[in-house]
Amino acid sequence: MTTETDKLSALLEYAKSEGRVCPMPTFWNELWEMLPDRKQKPSGGWEPPLPLILAAWWDVPALPKMLRLAEHINYAAEHGVLDKVNAYLRALKPDQWAYGDGTTEWKQFSLKKGVSDS
Repeated sequence: MTTETDKLSALLEYAKSEGRVCPMPTFWNELWEMLPDRKQKPSGGWEPPLPLILAAWWDVPALPKMLRLAEHINYAAEHGVLDKVNAYLRALKPDQWAYGDGTTEWKQFSLKKGVSDS
């Protein structure tokens, strides 16, 4: 039986495989909109944080984009929509992803502790 942690690990691995960094802006925004319980904080920020698109797309290097995507995937797991996000990301075509130059690596910190295996 596949646990939620196994599903999460597999999706994080998929998201970084073949040089992927993150979905292209339109598709990343669609992913973010799938995440439940989004809310703006009194400070003006968002929970979960916004995807790094619009002006940030051009100014932010690959690693922070990769980390933000991992944060969104972890958030999906914590809020019961991992299967939906998994299906969405795996259905994206290659030209709907941004790719790195192969010099940026994800680290083990992309998997949050405390994700339920229930």
